[in-house]
Amino acid sequence: MKLCTAMMFDGDPERLTQKIVDLEAAGVDMVLIPEIYGFDQVSVLGYIAAKTERIELMSGIVNVFSRSPALIAQSAATIDALSGGRFTLGIGTSGAQVIEGWHGTPFKRPLGLTRDVVDICRKVWSGDKVTHEGKAVTLPLPADEGTGLGKPLKFMNRIHRPDIPVVIASIGPSNVKMTAEIADGWQPIHFVPDRFDRVWGESLAAGMANRSADLAPMSIFGDAQLAIGETEEVSAAREAARGHVGFYVGGMGAKSKNYYNDLFRRYGWEEEAEKIQDLFLGGQRADAMAAVPDEYVDTANLIGPESHVKERLAVYKSVGVTHLTVNATGANALDDMAAVKAWIE
Repeated sequence: MKLCTAMMFDGDPERLTQKIVDLEAAGVDMVLIPEIYGFDQVSVLGYIAAKTERIELMSGIVNVFSRSPALIAQSAATIDALSGGRFTLGIGTSGAQVIEGWHGTPFKRPLGLTRDVVDICRKVWSGDKVTHEGKAVTLPLPADEGTGLGKPLKFMNRIHRPDIPVVIASIGPSNVKMTAEIADGWQPIHFVPDRFDRVWGESLAAGMANRSADLAPMSIFGDAQLAIGETEEVSAAREAARGHVGFYVGGMGAKSKNYYNDLFRRYGWEEEAEKIQDLFLGGQRADAMAAVPDEYVDTANLIGPESHVKERLAVYKSVGVTHLTVNATGANALDDMAAVKAWIE
Protein backbone atom coordinates (compact mmCIF):
# COMPACT_ATOMS: atom_id res chain seq x y z
CA MET A 1 0.00 0.00 0.00
CA LYS A 2 1.44 3.35 -1.08
CA LEU A 3 1.23 6.43 1.13
CA CYS A 4 -0.14 9.53 -0.57
CA THR A 5 -1.15 13.03 0.45
CA ALA A 6 -2.92 15.93 -1.25
CA MET A 7 -1.54 19.46 -1.12
CA MET A 8 -2.94 22.80 -2.23
CA PHE A 9 -0.58 25.45 -3.61
CA ASP A 10 -0.97 28.65 -1.58
CA GLY A 11 0.99 30.92 -3.92
CA ASP A 12 4.39 30.66 -2.20
CA PRO A 13 6.81 28.58 -4.33
CA GLU A 14 9.50 28.41 -1.63
CA ARG A 15 7.03 27.03 0.91
CA LEU A 16 5.79 24.56 -1.70
CA THR A 17 9.32 23.33 -2.37
CA GLN A 18 10.02 22.84 1.34
CA LYS A 19 6.77 20.93 1.82
CA ILE A 20 7.64 18.56 -1.01
CA VAL A 21 11.17 18.01 0.33
CA ASP A 22 9.70 17.24 3.76
CA LEU A 23 7.16 14.83 2.28
CA GLU A 24 9.86 12.94 0.39
CA ALA A 25 11.92 12.71 3.58
CA ALA A 26 8.90 11.31 5.45
CA GLY A 27 8.62 8.54 2.88
CA VAL A 28 5.46 9.73 1.16
CA ASP A 29 5.13 7.91 -2.17
CA MET A 30 2.77 10.23 -4.04
CA VAL A 31 1.48 13.79 -3.83
CA LEU A 32 -1.88 14.78 -5.34
CA ILE A 33 -2.38 18.37 -6.48
CA PRO A 34 -6.04 19.47 -6.54
CA GLU A 35 -7.63 22.11 -8.74
CA ILE A 36 -10.94 23.81 -8.02
CA TYR A 37 -11.12 27.47 -9.02
CA GLY A 38 -7.81 28.79 -7.74
CA PHE A 39 -4.28 28.13 -9.00
CA ASP A 40 -4.22 25.62 -11.86
CA GLN A 41 -2.68 22.25 -11.08
CA VAL A 42 -0.81 21.66 -14.34
CA SER A 43 1.58 24.56 -13.72
CA VAL A 44 2.12 23.47 -10.13
CA LEU A 45 2.78 19.85 -11.14
CA GLY A 46 5.34 20.98 -13.70
CA TYR A 47 7.09 23.03 -11.04
CA ILE A 48 7.12 20.14 -8.58
CA ALA A 49 8.42 17.77 -11.26
CA ALA A 50 11.49 19.97 -11.62
CA LYS A 51 12.08 20.11 -7.86
CA THR A 52 11.81 16.39 -7.04
CA GLU A 53 13.43 13.11 -7.97
CA ARG A 54 11.49 10.27 -6.32
CA ILE A 55 7.97 11.21 -5.27
CA GLU A 56 5.16 10.32 -7.68
CA LEU A 57 2.83 13.08 -8.89
CA MET A 58 -0.89 12.98 -9.59
CA SER A 59 -3.53 15.47 -10.65
CA GLY A 60 -6.19 15.24 -8.02
CA ILE A 61 -8.26 15.90 -10.10
CA VAL A 62 -8.46 17.44 -13.58
CA ASN A 63 -12.14 17.97 -14.26
CA VAL A 64 -12.99 16.75 -17.74
CA PHE A 65 -15.04 19.84 -18.64
CA SER A 66 -12.22 22.33 -18.07
CA ARG A 67 -9.99 21.34 -21.00
CA SER A 68 -10.35 19.50 -24.28
CA PRO A 69 -9.49 15.78 -24.14
CA ALA A 70 -6.48 16.41 -26.37
CA LEU A 71 -5.16 19.14 -24.08
CA ILE A 72 -5.61 16.89 -21.05
CA ALA A 73 -3.55 14.26 -22.89
CA GLN A 74 -0.89 16.84 -23.85
CA SER A 75 -0.59 18.15 -20.30
CA ALA A 76 -0.31 14.64 -18.87
CA ALA A 77 2.36 13.68 -21.40
CA THR A 78 4.31 16.85 -20.61
CA ILE A 79 4.26 16.39 -16.83
CA ASP A 80 5.18 12.73 -17.26
CA ALA A 81 8.18 13.69 -19.41
CA LEU A 82 9.27 16.45 -17.02
CA SER A 83 9.08 14.05 -14.07
CA GLY A 84 10.77 11.13 -15.78
CA GLY A 85 7.67 8.95 -15.76
CA ARG A 86 6.33 9.74 -12.29
CA PHE A 87 2.91 11.13 -13.25
CA THR A 88 -0.58 9.68 -12.83
CA LEU A 89 -3.53 11.41 -14.49
CA GLY A 90 -6.43 11.79 -12.08
CA ILE A 91 -9.67 12.93 -13.69
CA GLY A 92 -13.27 13.44 -12.66
CA THR A 93 -16.43 15.33 -13.52
CA SER A 94 -16.60 17.84 -10.65
CA GLY A 95 -20.19 19.12 -10.41
CA ALA A 96 -22.67 21.41 -12.10
CA GLN A 97 -22.12 24.35 -9.74
CA VAL A 98 -18.42 24.59 -10.63
CA ILE A 99 -18.67 23.56 -14.29
CA GLU A 100 -21.48 25.95 -15.15
CA GLY A 101 -20.62 28.65 -12.61
CA TRP A 102 -16.86 28.89 -13.22
CA HIS A 103 -16.21 27.36 -16.63
CA GLY A 104 -19.48 28.44 -18.26
CA THR A 105 -19.90 24.99 -19.78
CA PRO A 106 -23.10 22.92 -19.64
CA PHE A 107 -22.82 19.96 -17.28
CA LYS A 108 -23.96 17.46 -19.90
CA ARG A 109 -23.10 13.80 -20.50
CA PRO A 110 -20.49 13.64 -17.69
CA LEU A 111 -19.97 9.88 -17.95
CA GLY A 112 -19.84 9.92 -21.74
CA LEU A 113 -17.30 12.73 -21.67
CA THR A 114 -15.18 10.94 -19.07
CA ARG A 115 -15.08 7.80 -21.20
CA ASP A 116 -14.16 9.88 -24.27
CA VAL A 117 -11.35 11.60 -22.36
CA VAL A 118 -9.85 8.27 -21.30
CA ASP A 119 -10.08 6.85 -24.82
CA ILE A 120 -8.65 9.96 -26.49
CA CYS A 121 -5.78 10.26 -23.99
CA ARG A 122 -4.71 6.70 -24.69
CA LYS A 123 -4.96 7.28 -28.44
CA VAL A 124 -2.84 10.44 -28.16
CA TRP A 125 -0.20 8.66 -26.06
CA SER A 126 -0.03 5.80 -28.59
CA GLY A 127 1.59 8.19 -31.06
CA ASP A 128 -0.93 7.36 -33.78
CA LYS A 129 -3.21 9.78 -35.58
CA VAL A 130 -6.27 10.40 -33.44
CA THR A 131 -9.80 9.78 -34.62
CA HIS A 132 -12.67 9.25 -32.24
CA GLU A 133 -16.44 8.92 -32.31
CA GLY A 134 -17.79 9.05 -28.79
CA LYS A 135 -20.92 10.04 -26.95
CA ALA A 136 -19.62 13.53 -26.18
CA VAL A 137 -16.60 14.11 -28.44
CA THR A 138 -15.88 13.41 -32.11
CA LEU A 139 -12.41 13.94 -33.61
CA PRO A 140 -11.97 15.46 -36.09
CA LEU A 141 -14.99 17.70 -35.57
CA PRO A 142 -17.74 16.78 -38.08
CA ALA A 143 -17.96 19.13 -41.07
CA ASP A 144 -21.52 20.17 -40.22
CA GLU A 145 -20.36 21.39 -36.79
CA GLY A 146 -17.41 23.48 -37.99
CA THR A 147 -15.52 24.51 -41.10
CA GLY A 148 -14.94 20.96 -42.32
CA LEU A 149 -11.17 21.57 -42.35
CA GLY A 150 -10.31 19.44 -39.33
CA LYS A 151 -8.07 16.45 -39.99
CA PRO A 152 -6.65 13.62 -37.87
CA LEU A 153 -3.47 14.68 -36.09
CA LYS A 154 -0.95 12.92 -33.89
CA PHE A 155 1.20 14.03 -30.95
CA MET A 156 4.23 15.67 -32.52
CA ASN A 157 6.82 14.84 -29.84
CA ARG A 158 8.26 11.59 -28.52
CA ILE A 159 5.99 10.23 -25.79
CA HIS A 160 7.91 9.38 -22.62
CA ARG A 161 5.35 6.72 -21.59
CA PRO A 162 2.41 5.54 -23.70
CA ASP A 163 0.76 3.93 -20.67
CA ILE A 164 0.38 6.84 -18.25
CA PRO A 165 -1.98 5.58 -15.51
CA VAL A 166 -5.47 7.09 -15.50
CA VAL A 167 -7.36 7.27 -12.22
CA ILE A 168 -11.03 8.26 -12.17
CA ALA A 169 -12.60 9.93 -9.14
CA SER A 170 -16.12 8.52 -8.82
CA ILE A 171 -18.72 7.64 -6.20
CA GLY A 172 -22.02 7.22 -8.09
CA PRO A 173 -23.06 3.67 -9.12
CA SER A 174 -22.88 4.21 -12.90
CA ASN A 175 -19.65 6.18 -12.66
CA VAL A 176 -18.00 3.56 -10.46
CA LYS A 177 -19.10 0.81 -12.85
CA MET A 178 -17.49 2.68 -15.76
CA THR A 179 -14.36 3.32 -13.70
CA ALA A 180 -13.95 -0.39 -12.97
CA GLU A 181 -14.30 -1.11 -16.68
CA ILE A 182 -11.83 1.40 -18.15
CA ALA A 183 -9.58 3.03 -15.54
CA ASP A 184 -6.20 2.09 -14.15
CA GLY A 185 -7.29 3.33 -10.75
CA TRP A 186 -10.35 4.38 -8.77
CA GLN A 187 -10.46 7.32 -6.37
CA PRO A 188 -13.59 7.55 -4.23
CA ILE A 189 -13.95 10.12 -1.44
CA HIS A 190 -15.07 9.80 2.18
CA PHE A 191 -14.05 6.16 1.98
CA VAL A 192 -15.39 3.92 4.77
CA PRO A 193 -13.66 0.56 4.31
CA ASP A 194 -16.08 -1.27 6.61
CA ARG A 195 -19.03 -0.31 4.36
CA PHE A 196 -17.09 -0.52 1.11
CA ASP A 197 -18.73 -3.59 -0.37
CA ARG A 198 -22.34 -2.71 0.48
CA VAL A 199 -22.03 0.63 -1.32
CA TRP A 200 -19.82 -0.15 -4.32
CA GLY A 201 -19.46 -3.93 -4.55
CA GLU A 202 -22.18 -4.44 -7.16
CA SER A 203 -21.01 -1.55 -9.37
CA LEU A 204 -17.39 -2.64 -9.21
CA ALA A 205 -18.26 -6.23 -10.07
CA ALA A 206 -20.37 -5.14 -13.04
CA GLY A 207 -17.57 -2.95 -14.37
CA MET A 208 -14.91 -5.60 -13.84
CA ALA A 209 -16.98 -8.03 -15.89
CA ASN A 210 -16.38 -5.81 -18.94
CA ARG A 211 -12.79 -4.86 -18.13
CA SER A 212 -10.19 -5.46 -20.82
CA ALA A 213 -7.62 -8.15 -20.09
CA ASP A 214 -5.02 -5.67 -21.36
CA LEU A 215 -5.51 -3.52 -18.25
CA ALA A 216 -3.63 -4.28 -15.06
CA PRO A 217 -5.55 -4.82 -11.80
CA MET A 218 -7.25 -1.59 -10.77
CA SER A 219 -5.63 0.52 -8.05
CA ILE A 220 -7.93 1.69 -5.24
CA PHE A 221 -7.36 4.99 -3.46
CA GLY A 222 -8.63 5.25 0.10
CA ASP A 223 -8.61 8.55 1.99
CA ALA A 224 -8.44 9.53 5.66
CA GLN A 225 -7.59 12.33 8.04
CA LEU A 226 -4.53 11.37 10.11
CA ALA A 227 -3.57 12.24 13.70
CA ILE A 228 -1.86 9.79 16.06
CA GLY A 229 -2.03 10.07 19.84
CA GLU A 230 -4.36 11.06 22.64
CA THR A 231 -3.57 14.76 22.98
CA GLU A 232 -5.83 17.79 22.72
CA GLU A 233 -4.43 18.37 19.24
CA VAL A 234 -5.57 14.89 18.18
CA SER A 235 -9.02 15.58 19.64
CA ALA A 236 -9.12 18.79 17.61
CA ALA A 237 -8.19 16.82 14.48
CA ARG A 238 -11.10 14.50 15.17
CA GLU A 239 -13.52 17.42 15.25
CA ALA A 240 -11.93 18.88 12.12
CA ALA A 241 -12.59 15.56 10.36
CA ARG A 242 -16.20 15.74 11.50
CA GLY A 243 -16.49 19.26 10.12
CA HIS A 244 -14.82 18.30 6.85
CA VAL A 245 -17.36 15.65 5.92
CA GLY A 246 -20.20 17.72 7.37
CA PHE A 247 -19.41 20.48 4.88
CA TYR A 248 -19.56 18.05 1.96
CA VAL A 249 -22.70 16.23 3.10
CA GLY A 250 -24.46 19.43 4.08
CA GLY A 251 -23.37 22.04 1.60
CA MET A 252 -21.52 20.69 -1.44
CA GLY A 253 -24.33 20.88 -3.95
CA ALA A 254 -27.97 21.81 -3.99
CA LYS A 255 -30.64 20.30 -1.75
CA SER A 256 -31.85 18.20 -4.67
CA LYS A 257 -28.40 17.27 -6.01
CA ASN A 258 -25.59 16.51 -3.58
CA TYR A 259 -23.49 13.46 -4.48
CA TYR A 260 -21.85 13.35 -1.04
CA ASN A 261 -25.18 13.44 0.75
CA ASP A 262 -26.33 10.59 -1.47
CA LEU A 263 -23.19 8.63 -0.57
CA PHE A 264 -23.78 9.14 3.14
CA ARG A 265 -27.29 7.75 2.72
CA ARG A 266 -25.99 4.74 0.82
CA TYR A 267 -23.56 4.08 3.66
CA GLY A 268 -26.62 3.67 5.87
CA TRP A 269 -26.76 7.06 7.58
CA GLU A 270 -29.97 8.29 5.92
CA GLU A 271 -31.40 10.17 8.90
CA GLU A 272 -28.07 11.77 9.70
CA ALA A 273 -27.59 12.86 6.07
CA GLU A 274 -31.00 14.52 6.06
CA LYS A 275 -30.36 16.28 9.35
CA ILE A 276 -26.88 17.49 8.39
CA GLN A 277 -28.12 18.97 5.12
CA ASP A 278 -31.18 20.63 6.65
CA LEU A 279 -29.10 22.23 9.39
CA PHE A 280 -26.35 23.33 7.02
CA LEU A 281 -28.65 24.87 4.43
CA GLY A 282 -30.64 26.47 7.24
CA GLY A 283 -27.56 28.37 8.38
CA GLN A 284 -26.84 26.21 11.44
CA ARG A 285 -23.42 25.03 10.34
CA ALA A 286 -22.00 24.19 13.75
CA ASP A 287 -25.01 22.00 14.53
CA ALA A 288 -24.67 20.36 11.10
CA MET A 289 -21.07 19.39 11.81
CA ALA A 290 -21.99 18.09 15.26
CA ALA A 291 -24.59 15.81 13.66
CA VAL A 292 -21.92 13.77 11.85
CA PRO A 293 -21.99 10.38 13.64
CA ASP A 294 -19.04 9.22 15.73
CA GLU A 295 -19.06 5.92 13.85
CA TYR A 296 -18.19 7.73 10.63
CA VAL A 297 -15.36 9.68 12.25
CA ASP A 298 -13.93 6.50 13.77
CA THR A 299 -14.12 4.31 10.67
CA ALA A 300 -13.34 6.78 7.86
CA ASN A 301 -10.24 8.28 9.46
CA LEU A 302 -6.97 7.41 11.16
CA ILE A 303 -7.33 9.43 14.33
CA GLY A 304 -6.50 8.19 17.81
CA PRO A 305 -3.88 6.17 19.67
CA GLU A 306 -1.28 4.16 17.79
CA SER A 307 -3.10 0.87 18.41
CA HIS A 308 -6.31 2.21 16.86
CA VAL A 309 -4.53 3.61 13.80
CA LYS A 310 -2.72 0.31 13.19
CA GLU A 311 -6.00 -1.56 13.50
CA ARG A 312 -7.70 0.73 10.99
CA LEU A 313 -4.79 0.45 8.54
CA ALA A 314 -5.31 -3.30 8.51
CA VAL A 315 -8.95 -2.77 7.55
CA TYR A 316 -8.01 -0.51 4.61
CA LYS A 317 -5.54 -3.11 3.42
CA SER A 318 -8.05 -5.95 3.81
CA VAL A 319 -10.49 -4.40 1.32
CA GLY A 320 -7.83 -3.93 -1.35
CA VAL A 321 -6.75 -0.31 -0.91
CA THR A 322 -3.48 0.13 -2.82
CA HIS A 323 -3.00 3.88 -2.27
CA LEU A 324 -3.86 5.56 1.03
CA THR A 325 -4.24 9.34 0.79
CA VAL A 326 -3.89 10.93 4.22
CA ASN A 327 -4.31 14.50 5.38
CA ALA A 328 -2.09 14.92 8.42
CA THR A 329 -2.21 18.18 10.37
CA GLY A 330 -0.54 19.65 13.42
CA ALA A 331 2.99 19.76 14.75
CA ASN A 332 3.50 16.00 14.37
CA ALA A 333 2.12 15.68 10.84
CA LEU A 334 5.36 14.54 9.21
CA ASP A 335 6.16 12.15 12.06
CA ASP A 336 2.66 10.68 11.81
CA MET A 337 3.07 10.11 8.07
CA ALA A 338 6.48 8.53 8.59
CA ALA A 339 4.97 6.19 11.19
CA VAL A 340 2.16 5.14 8.85
CA LYS A 341 4.66 4.57 6.06
CA ALA A 342 6.63 2.20 8.30
CA TRP A 343 3.48 0.32 9.37
CA ILE A 344 2.16 -0.29 5.86
CA GLU A 345 5.41 -1.49 4.32
